[in-house]
Amino acid sequence: MEKNKENIEQVLTSVLHPESGKDIVSSGILESIELSGNSVDLVISFFKSTDPFINSIKRSIKTALETEFGTGLIINITTKIKQKVKNPSSISAGLTEVKNIIAIASGKGGVGKSTVTVNLAVSLAQKGFKVAVLDADIFGPSIPKMFGVEDQKPSGVEEDGKEYIIPIEKYGIKLLSIGFFVSPKDATIWRGPMAGGALKQMIEQTKWGELDYLLFDLPPGTSDIHLTLVQSLAVTGAVIVSTPQEVAIADARKGVAMFKASGIEVPVLGLIENMAWFTPAELPDNKYYIFGKGGVEKLVKEVDSQMLGQIPLVQSVCESGDKGKPVALEYNSIIGKSFTKLAENFVTAVEDRNASLPPTQQVIMKN
Repeated sequence: MEKNKENIEQVLTSVLHPESGKDIVSSGILESIELSGNSVDLVISFFKSTDPFINSIKRSIKTALETEFGTGLIINITTKIKQKVKNPSSISAGLTEVKNIIAIASGKGGVGKSTVTVNLAVSLAQKGFKVAVLDADIFGPSIPKMFGVEDQKPSGVEEDGKEYIIPIEKYGIKLLSIGFFVSPKDATIWRGPMAGGALKQMIEQTKWGELDYLLFDLPPGTSDIHLTLVQSLAVTGAVIVSTPQEVAIADARKGVAMFKASGIEVPVLGLIENMAWFTPAELPDNKYYIFGKGGVEKLVKEVDSQMLGQIPLVQSVCESGDKGKPVALEYNSIIGKSFTKLAENFVTAVEDRNASLPPTQQVIMKN
């Protein structure tokens, strides 16, 4: 094979990132090739300096090129760390320091999506991440109760002639919900555009500060709220919550399809199976599959995604949520360990997504 830039690039398509499984050319790891005589200078870049595969990829590059062009080829490899691209739409929305925006959704109500969101946030905060939750379930906000802050009201601050909301903080997590602004005794009866407008106002007028993860607890189904979110912000990725029940699986499938739809194209980071089995407190090693078994695992394979976690059904989950003390605070309990494992898988999924895919673009709806 003739030694030129095109052929060198072609050879390097055989070098894969072991974690993502994608080649270094199509995934953007290979930034440039410069050829001068018998010397080739390559620049490769990664999203994190701690990527454990940097050295192995460099060795694979040298092996691939020497196999094709001979060991006499002088190969120089420069490694760079990519700077995260700020979302331009976030500049005026108090989100300039937010690294990852995550949509947490479910196709069906009653699958414990808000409970999962709350406890995932707690587990992430326990690991030292800076986390916030925005309760985007405009018609049924539950985040204030689950954190035990129903009676609190967010404060405000004025900057450059514009007023911003300062989120409530509990357990090291920043919180905002429409529930802080309406009476829990009153029904929230709004038309779609009004609900979308309320969400947009909370997005644009909140001062979040520096965050690793901003989790959006979305309402069940696929609605105007979901469209408002993806139109207002460049969402890093989506997580779908479901129970093993067939009816829940059918709706979860629709949720995955919505985020993957043409024109939206938000990466689905994975699925979470909530109420995967029932475990009695007195028999912690027993598992009773009262809602069925394996449903979410089948869906994961069907939609080419991954299982981020399986959360058992235990009585303490409901009790802790009602008392405003998320069960993940008890990180040594069986349920606490489940959420800790979920948080670990979630962080890995987000890092993999950022390393292998370009930043998500804001959705622009066409008439």
